[in-house]
Amino acid sequence: MSYRIEKDSLGDVEVPEDAYWGSQAERSRRLFPITGLTEHPKMIEAYVTLKKACAQANDEFGLLDREKAQAIVAAADEILEDLRSRAGDADTTTPPPHPLPQGERETAPNTSPLPQGEGGWLNQFPVDVFHMGAGTSFHMNVNEVLANRAEEILGGRKGEYKLVNPNDHVNYGQSTNDTFPTAMRIMSRVMLTDLMKAVEELEEAFAEKGREFDLVLKSGRTHLQDAVPIRLGQEFAAYANATKRCRNWLHKAAHELQELGIGGSAVGTGLNTHPKYRFRVVELLADYTGLPFRPSDDMREAMQSQFCMSALGGAIRLLCLELTRITNDLRLLSSGPLVGLAEIVLPAVQPGSSIMPGKVNPSMAENLNIVLYQAMGQCHAIDMCVQAGQLELNVMMPGMAFSAQFMLQSLTNAINTFRKNCVEGITANEERCRHYAEVSPSLATALNPLIGYKKAAEVVKKALAEGKTIPEVVREMGLLDEETLQKALDPSKLTEPGIPGGG
Repeated sequence: MSYRIEKDSLGDVEVPEDAYWGSQAERSRRLFPITGLTEHPKMIEAYVTLKKACAQANDEFGLLDREKAQAIVAAADEILEDLRSRAGDADTTTPPPHPLPQGERETAPNTSPLPQGEGGWLNQFPVDVFHMGAGTSFHMNVNEVLANRAEEILGGRKGEYKLVNPNDHVNYGQSTNDTFPTAMRIMSRVMLTDLMKAVEELEEAFAEKGREFDLVLKSGRTHLQDAVPIRLGQEFAAYANATKRCRNWLHKAAHELQELGIGGSAVGTGLNTHPKYRFRVVELLADYTGLPFRPSDDMREAMQSQFCMSALGGAIRLLCLELTRITNDLRLLSSGPLVGLAEIVLPAVQPGSSIMPGKVNPSMAENLNIVLYQAMGQCHAIDMCVQAGQLELNVMMPGMAFSAQFMLQSLTNAINTFRKNCVEGITANEERCRHYAEVSPSLATALNPLIGYKKAAEVVKKALAEGKTIPEVVREMGLLDEETLQKALDPSKLTEPGIPGGG
């Protein structure tokens, strides 16, 4: 391994000769060996896209030498093309975070991270997801990589910064304080698109099961005890509607994320920026991404407050709570197969026990629960980071960014696989459902308008004591004639508004 010496305000730093990152990223790589995880490819993509827009805007306003600006844009395009090609080849929504080299963390990595090698440009962003406050380490990592590649494009050598400087050129008119939250919002909004699609497809899958099971009569349950009849299709239609409500909240969070505070510079005042710069950058970002980003009405507020990240966490928390409830319902309804409810059958996807032959578990539902609980923990972490802002800056943004990356990707992937491998293959045990509906003592509730609550309670007590059905006891006690009894217990009328036994 050969090294080059780079100088910064604190002194000399050894940087691997082939690395495109520079002294600040190298210091951070050595100082913060915390998780072994680097920034998500979507966060890298968001930051590089932002830097491209900033360079183009500064070029247009004559604030950055055109040759230098074009070199920065060209470097950004190389990285973006590589990231997108790798994301397109992946089976999941986006590639997982790239791990840092293992082994001795206080020295340079033991392999040369060439962009042409495995991992490509991802290898050039070695800063741990948990680094210094506000995100300065990762921000400078991006500046250094773009500067070094632009330097090469113009005929120079990495690490010299004679033609393109990370601070003076790539970062012209910018600060970590306005670029990191902007990149974080872009990343979150882009990844939220995939999650909203996954939730919408899950909603459609529940609705389809609602239609498929519409004529399946079953016993309802309240307090986990027998309740009046309901149709299995009605339960699944309700799941679809609950999922839709969650999707609506995700759209509200998306609207909040689309407001960008770029141009605020160090404290939200726009120092060292052209008056039209921030508007042009946001316009370019909207063009690049196809998303309706808009400039913040108040750049100070956009820097002080990360309200939009709590809005994202709040919407995802609602989604997680509802999906946890629904998933637990599916596990209850499929319990058995002989000593549980067994009203529905979930697709068998893998053997369920290392010791009990033939056992099959609700593996996909369990997997989704595990991911939902993790995501709710990340929502809480975001909230804690958001409330920790002080005066003109919130320095906890690296924590927010990681939590957003983690929960958005894991939820998107978990919901997609849950839908494909579980919901779409659910079948109904119609015989078991109808049996429960007919033997449930709560069927007597339909008789209240005809014989009164007190008499109906006597019927239930007698039916339970003698092991008989509600219709049998009603006949024995001579409470209703057969025609009225049949009308009162008509399944189609028991599960819709109306008076059982009425005309």
